[in-house]
Amino acid sequence: MSRRSASQPLQWRILLTLFFCLALALAPSLAEARAGSSSSGGGSSFGSRGTRTFENNGAAPMTRSMTQTPSATSPLSGGAGAYGGSFFSRHPFLSGLAGGFLGSMLFSGMGGFGHMFGGLLTVLIIGLLIFFVIRLFSGRGFSFAGAGGGVPRSVGAAAAPASQQYRGHDTTVGDADLTAFQSIHSAVQEAWGRADLSRLRQVMTPEMLSYFSEELTRNTSQGVQNIVSDVRLLKGEISESWEEGDLQYATAYLRWSAVDQVLRLGQAPGQPDQVVSGDPRTATESEEVWTFVRRRGGNWLLSAIQQV
Repeated sequence: MSRRSASQPLQWRILLTLFFCLALALAPSLAEARAGSSSSGGGSSFGSRGTRTFENNGAAPMTRSMTQTPSATSPLSGGAGAYGGSFFSRHPFLSGLAGGFLGSMLFSGMGGFGHMFGGLLTVLIIGLLIFFVIRLFSGRGFSFAGAGGGVPRSVGAAAAPASQQYRGHDTTVGDADLTAFQSIHSAVQEAWGRADLSRLRQVMTPEMLSYFSEELTRNTSQGVQNIVSDVRLLKGEISESWEEGDLQYATAYLRWSAVDQVLRLGQAPGQPDQVVSGDPRTATESEEVWTFVRRRGGNWLLSAIQQV
């Protein structure tokens, strides 16, 4: 059998794999292409909580985050500022900067084309990853070990006891901080209803801005707008707070009521098909866990939202 014939099965496997990845990448977009995406991202949990991003805190686990999973980081038990994680997990004010820029400065002006372009980029990235995996398992892979051999760092990190992973130092926050969290919650709800990215940029991290911008772009491409009004905070309490170097984190449980409607863009008020979902006369209750971050002595910013 010729070398070319022997390579044909592998080429077909690559094509089938890429086709599968294409279907897999497009499936979430089709599933999420619906009216009614709220400011909570359509019922998902997203954002970053520093070294505690993937800890079980009683809320829904993160489904979208730019923080690496614990198995891919090096667990450290050193002092402040010596914690593991990726560059972005150690710098939440920079994480998502590219995504926030593209979402707010580019995709917001492209409507459905921006969302489609983002999906194509996702497919391309997944395809490249599959290509590297196939090369790795076909005997033409890449060596990650040093000249002296040994265990890759990620494997050593995964084998280390979870208790050694640095998770910051527990601290306490006061009533003034809780008041600041409530103000941010109100500002986010109001800015979301007005699709005001400039206002959202002032009260959240760049990573969170990229997620909100994506949701707003999706709504615009579908010709709808999610209006949240008459927001009333019913309960707010701090569940945990900690420090990681010069960063301070705090997580709060928030329960509120609001009039949540999805309206069709371009329809005059009172038109029978203006309201896609929701009742302008009935408020509904929601509860979520919000995490905030700030530089020591700086202003708090929203860094994660988790469903309860």
